[in-house]
Amino acid sequence: MNQTSNPDSNRSDNKPNDAKDSSTIEPTALAGIHAQAVATSNTTTAYDASRSMHPHAFHSSAIELKRLHRFFGDTKAVNDISFSVQQGQIYGYIGPNGAGKTTSMRILSTLDLPSYGDAFVDGFSVVNDPEFVRQRLGYMPDAFGTYRDVSCVEYLDFFARAHGLIGKERERRLQRVMDFTGTRGMKDKPIRGLSKGMKQRLCLGRSMIHDPSVMILDEPAAGLDPRARIQLRQMIRELADQGKTILISSHILTELAEICDCVGIIEQGKLLATGSVDEIQAQQQTCRELTIRVLSDTSAAANHIQTHLSIDEVVTDGELIRLEYQGDMQQQASLVRWLIEQGVEIAEVKSHQKSLEDIFLSVTEGLVQ
Repeated sequence: MNQTSNPDSNRSDNKPNDAKDSSTIEPTALAGIHAQAVATSNTTTAYDASRSMHPHAFHSSAIELKRLHRFFGDTKAVNDISFSVQQGQIYGYIGPNGAGKTTSMRILSTLDLPSYGDAFVDGFSVVNDPEFVRQRLGYMPDAFGTYRDVSCVEYLDFFARAHGLIGKERERRLQRVMDFTGTRGMKDKPIRGLSKGMKQRLCLGRSMIHDPSVMILDEPAAGLDPRARIQLRQMIRELADQGKTILISSHILTELAEICDCVGIIEQGKLLATGSVDEIQAQQQTCRELTIRVLSDTSAAANHIQTHLSIDEVVTDGELIRLEYQGDMQQQASLVRWLIEQGVEIAEVKSHQKSLEDIFLSVTEGLVQ
């Protein structure tokens, strides 16, 4: 793997002159990018044959970043980031605006080159094998260019043709994508007349028209109403259940916590934490807040707890007892059982664990660059 290549070999000044921000890329520009992959290998058979000969063809990770750097002058947009995502996982990429999320995603999508390091999609290098990466990957930018007078089906058909789909296969893919995204009923409607939620569905359909195994979704829920967010979340979960690997960025952390298998927290181009939500919670939280509702004498129950656990501060509030507890779930169960044996009538026990939002606030400092 080309993870220790010369930093000067992929410098920012080697960036193609026509490279643009993802929000300004027009369909024709994206089609040109995709067409490069089609020109290299226009059929699935040719692609499968290339896998058998490629040294990274059977890589264990669907997505892998290895010491990835991207500099813009003195700005280190991506600074030595490494992580991997296994097949079928949903990986949440979290960070404030300007943290380097979109830059990382653009590199993974072969829309930009790293200054140093490398990234791999299904074992193929974005630097050395971009044409194979594009065949395996679907990219949904945070905003996308459209033609005002193009209908939904024309828009999807445009990208299906750009990916080299022809004949009945193209028609089958179009029907499948429109059914999955719920856009069949408005296939002849001009894009300019779509709501924000329907445009996001259409953009998701565009990114999956060629049936990629890896999908990169940059802020897909931005600006959506609650119902549209729920529906989008369900579609993303269904894609993962089909075996697709998904890298998703979002500022709606509660939703990421519900659907993501793993998360990574990035700030100022550096990866601060990565792992499953439970793993990061365990790393960041040494104790949990217990709230116990008792029906008997609250003061007596609080004294029992202080004596038994040697806890300096136990707060009582009516029927409630609050304390900071460092034990695990098994020790918590033992505490409740011991209180009941002491004659304390317990009606309810709540254990507050740090949410993903709490972890994000504790790990990051709100720094921008």
